[in-house]
Parts: sequence; C-alpha cells; structure tokens
Amino acid sequence: MIRILTAFCFLIAAVPALAQTRLTVTEGTIQPIPVALPAFVAETPNAEGLAQEIRDVVAADLTGSGLFREIPREAHISGISAFEAPIQFQDWRIVNATALVTASVSLSEDNQMVVKFRLFDVAAQQALGKGLQFVAPQGAWRRIAHKVADSIYSRLTGEGPYFDTRVVFISEEGPKDARRKRLAIMDYDGANVRYLTGADAIVIAPRFSPNAKEVIYTSYETGFPRVFVMNVDTGQKREVTELPNMTFAPRFAPDGRSIVLSQTKGVNTDLYKVTIATGEVTQLTNSAAIETAPSFSPDGTQIVFESDRGGGQQLYLTPADGGEATRISFGDGRYGTPVWSPRGDKIAFTKILGGEFYIGVMDVDGSNERLLTRSFLDEGPTWSPNGRVIMFFRETAGVNGAPNLYTVDVTGLNLRKVPTPFFASDPAWSGVIE
Repeated sequence: MIRILTAFCFLIAAVPALAQTRLTVTEGTIQPIPVALPAFVAETPNAEGLAQEIRDVVAADLTGSGLFREIPREAHISGISAFEAPIQFQDWRIVNATALVTASVSLSEDNQMVVKFRLFDVAAQQALGKGLQFVAPQGAWRRIAHKVADSIYSRLTGEGPYFDTRVVFISEEGPKDARRKRLAIMDYDGANVRYLTGADAIVIAPRFSPNAKEVIYTSYETGFPRVFVMNVDTGQKREVTELPNMTFAPRFAPDGRSIVLSQTKGVNTDLYKVTIATGEVTQLTNSAAIETAPSFSPDGTQIVFESDRGGGQQLYLTPADGGEATRISFGDGRYGTPVWSPRGDKIAFTKILGGEFYIGVMDVDGSNERLLTRSFLDEGPTWSPNGRVIMFFRETAGVNGAPNLYTVDVTGLNLRKVPTPFFASDPAWSGVIE
C-alpha cells in the first residue's frame, strides 16, 4: 500500500509564475522546460542507493516526455545538503533552471520507505503547490518515482499524469514463421515485465478494464478465436460469453459493466455488446461486411469502429446501443484500428496508403486529420490516460521482420522506442494506477 501525505509544505494560493511555466503545445517545435534535479537526500544511511535510483527514474520520466530538459548535474553550482535547507535560488537561476526539484528518501529497518519532495519556481523563488510525502514498502520504489514525476509533470504542464501506468501487450519470440506469443504486462517505460500466459496458444488484442485490474483479450486456446477476461494479479481467467461463433476484438465500456466485440456468422462480422453481469447480448450492427476494432467514446455513448461496408476499409461511428452508423474517414487510403482519446476530442487510427502504414489522429467528426508516423508497418495505437501520447507497434520489413513498441507525442514529435525483453506488439495503456 502507498500512503500519500501532503501536510509538510504550505500551499501557495496564487503563484503568477506557475502560469508562465505551464506548457501548451499542439504542433510545431516543443521548447522543453529546463528542470534541475540535484541528488535526492538520503536521510538514513541505507537509503543512498535508493535515493539515486528514484531520482534517475524521475529524470527519465520527465525528459522522456519530450516536454522537459534536465540541467546537467555537472552544471550545478550548489546541491541540496538537507531537505529542509534554504534554497539558494540564485545558483539555480545562473544555470537557467525554470524549475527545481528537491527530495529526500529514508528507509526503516523493516524496509518501509518514506519519500518527500518539493517543486520550486526558480524565477519566482517560491514553492509550486504542496510538497508530497509518500510512504510505501521499498519494493514500490519505482511506482513512487513515477508518482513524483507525475506530480511534477502535471504542475508544470497543466495536463493529467501518465507515468504511473501499465501497458499490456503481446510478447513475441522466435522466427517470423514460428512466432511464440504470450500475453505480458509491464510499466509504461518497459520495466517490471511479467507474463500472464504461456506460449501454448496464440493471444491477440489485449485491452485493460477501466480499473486496470483485468485484461480482456482474444485467445485461440480452444482452436478458434474466443474472448477471455483475466485478473492480472491472480491470473484467474474466464470466457466472457457463450456466443457460438468466433468472437474477437473485445473492449470494455468506460463503466466496466459491458464489453463490445466482433462476432462472425457465416461471411458477416458484426459488433455485439455483452452485459457482463447478465450475459445479455445486443447486436449493434447488421450489414454484409466485416465490422471490427470497436472503441467506446469516454462517455460511453458512442462507438467508433472499422468496416468495409462501403467497399473499402473505413471508420464509422454508431450509438453505443446500436443504430445508424456514420462514416467519418474520407481521406485517401484505408483506415483501421480506431481508438478514442481519453479526452474525447480525437480518434487515433492506422492508415494504409501507397504501400506504407501511418499512425494518425483526427477529430471525432473526421476533420483535421494529421499523420504522426510513417513506416513499412505501424499499427495498433493506444492512448496514454491523459491523451497526450500514443503507443503503437512498428514492424520491420523482410523475412526477419519483427515488431517493437514505440511512443509518439500527439504532435508527431518525440518518437521513442519502448524497451522490451523480446519483440512486442498490440499494446494497450492502462489508466493511472490508484
């Protein structure tokens, strides 16, 4: 359990400099905020290594977002000798730091960890908001680091957090013509990988429940595609529905009470909604087409999906309880794997045009389409919980081609590879962990 205390530092009621340091970027060049992260103070002798590790993860989170630039340690004029020591703001202004982070770490004999941190506006010589104190077992140190980074990120950008999150994905091993696939889960940055299934059956398209405690996915363990739900902590799983035909491409509704999936009957594939508690099934679409890859709007009132009902692969919206579908994609090429942004204002998608694949975003009505990436094969976008970053997988060409995970800012900047032990595909991002 992680406990958060906020009482040790007073709250600045109104800090004019805070508005100056917040960052709003929609496109073009990002000018990262310069942040100083001096060594975190070890308040007990056994916490020195832990303090360094936590500081390094905080720095990696912030700089990895593309919105922050760390002031090099060798440029620092002074350090922080004690957590409560007065701040020498002039020393940090000289090195052009906009923000300063100070923190301390202590560790008890029973491995209980206490982490305190404060954030300062260097120009205004004031604290930005309350300091925070986290109390948790030592084994939770990476989560604490992510929470510290989340707080800094949100205070300086005005956007929601996303570092203390997890990603479920398909881990792939072996040659291309005999790839072994396992369901896996990890921290958003590739740390703490854990495998949820073995390699005895193909698994695809995992998606988190709204509370991030369960994963819904498609498995071929029965010989043909069926949808299962697994508790990520216990490993217990169950088949979602007893629909008689192939079921796949599942996704939870925002309230977690129902799911939407595709079911194939003969040559047709339509969308169905299943109420989890009762097993009640509602058919949402009915056309002589393949309709799949559904994704709910954040308010649960609409579903975006891909369909070839118009003769080519395009994106459509339909009411969440079924009804007339409206096409929203009208650009050149084919469109697939749509995913609604948590903010509700954008839809991410895969586009195929001229023999290449793209990850793009568009407004909910299909306007303002922008392509963020381009390669031999980019596919499967998933949003960070604050709607700022998109993760996807990119596969290389050729007989030895293999997939890896990448992230890109919604502006199309800051493309970064996510480290995984093996090849990886089909990522799905959780919400911020409670």
